[in-house]
Amino acid sequence: MAKLQKRADSISTTVLSNGLKIITESMPGARSVSMGLWIRSGSRREQAAESGISHFIEHMLFKGTEKRGTQEIARELDTIGGYSDAFTGKELVSYNAKVLEEHVPIAFDILSDMVMRPKFDRQELQKEKGVVLEEIKMDLDNPESQTHELFCRKYWKDDALGWPILGSPRTVRSFTREMAVDYWGRHYVASNMLVTAAGRVNHDRFVKMVETTMGGMGKTKPLPALPAVSVFPQIALRDKPSLEQVQMCIAAPTYPMGHERRFSCYIMNSILGNGMSSRLFQNIRERQGLAYHISSDLTLYRDSGAMAIYAGTSPATLRRVVESVMQELRALKEGPITEEEMRRAKDNSKASVVLSLESTSSRMSNLARQDLFFGRFLDIEEIIERIEGVSAEDVRSIAQTFLKPEDLALTVVGPVGGQKFSRRDLVC
Repeated sequence: MAKLQKRADSISTTVLSNGLKIITESMPGARSVSMGLWIRSGSRREQAAESGISHFIEHMLFKGTEKRGTQEIARELDTIGGYSDAFTGKELVSYNAKVLEEHVPIAFDILSDMVMRPKFDRQELQKEKGVVLEEIKMDLDNPESQTHELFCRKYWKDDALGWPILGSPRTVRSFTREMAVDYWGRHYVASNMLVTAAGRVNHDRFVKMVETTMGGMGKTKPLPALPAVSVFPQIALRDKPSLEQVQMCIAAPTYPMGHERRFSCYIMNSILGNGMSSRLFQNIRERQGLAYHISSDLTLYRDSGAMAIYAGTSPATLRRVVESVMQELRALKEGPITEEEMRRAKDNSKASVVLSLESTSSRMSNLARQDLFFGRFLDIEEIIERIEGVSAEDVRSIAQTFLKPEDLALTVVGPVGGQKFSRRDLVC
C-alpha cells in the first residue's frame, strides 16, 4: 500500500534577513494560487483614540498607492481574472488574492504595492470616512451585531479586545492622514508581517519573488507584548422598544486559542449548541418552540476566550429561554454525556477541519493562522488525534471549571421592558 503523504511534507518556510516570514504549501493538483499578506496585529493594538484605525487603513490601502490609483488596482486584478479581498480582525489583518499560476507575479506586485506604498490621499481619506460610517450604521441597525458588541464591550472592559473593530463614529471622524500614516508606519513592518501562499506554487521561486519586492524593507524591533487581559462577566440589558424580538447572549470563559485543552472546548461547544442535533437546538427550539435560532460559538484569542450562546426570542419567553439554557449547562456539568453525542461531536469537528481545507484559499489562510496563533504547524492527523483523544470526562471537567454562575455574562438587547435579571437567574 502506498504511503499517504502528510500535508506538512508540502509546506516550506523561509525567513528573510529583515524578519519577514514566508510560508508556502504546494498543491500539485491545483491550477490556482492563493496568497496573503498578513499583519500580525489587528484592532487589539489600538489606543482608545485610534479605535477603528486598523480597519480604516485596510480600506485606505485600496484607495491608491504611489504608482497605482484606485481604478488601476481594480482594473489590473480584473484583467487577470483575479479575486482579491481583505479583512481586519482583533489580532490580525489580511490582504489576499487568488489567481491562476501564471498571474502570481502581477497579483503579488499589486498586494505588496498596496501594503508597502499606500498614498493615503487626503480627499480619498475623507470620502472613505463616509463609507466606514455607513458600515457602522449598518451594524447599529443589526440587533444580533449590537448584542455581540455590547457583550464584548462589557466582558473585556477597558481593553481594546472588547472594542468594535470598526471603531465608533466619533473616532472615525477624528482620523487624519497623519494618524493613519503613523499607525501604518509602526505596524506595517517586515517583522510584523507574514506572507503565505498555497496552490501550484514553487517555494524557492515564490521566495525569490517576495525577496525582490519586500526584501528591502528595513529590519525593526518586534512590537512590545500586550498586557494580560481580564474578563468582567456582567449582566447588561439594553431596552429597545422598537424591536419585535429580544436578542440574548449568555457567555462563559474558556481556554484561549493555543491552550492544550482547547479541543475539549470544541467538543463541549459542539454538544451544547453547534448544529440542529445539539442540546440547545433540540430542547429550546424543537421541544419548546421558544426560539427560531439558538446556537453556541467559541470566540478564542491568544490569551482569552469565551463560549457564547446566542438566541432570539419574544420578550414574554425571554426568562424561560434563560432558565432552559441554565438547565442545559447544569446537565452538561452533572449529567451523562452519551457515546452517541461524543461520536457525533467528534465527527462534526473532524469534518469541519477537513472540509475547511479543500481550497487553495482556505489552506493559505490556515498556514497564516497556524503560525500566528500556535507558532508551529499542526498536521491534520495530529488535530484528528487530539479530537479523538477527548473523553466525556474531559468535557464534563471543562464544564465544571467554567460554567459557574459568578463567571457567566448575560447580555440582552431588545424590548426588555421592566424585566430584571440577577445572579440568581444564572445558577447552573
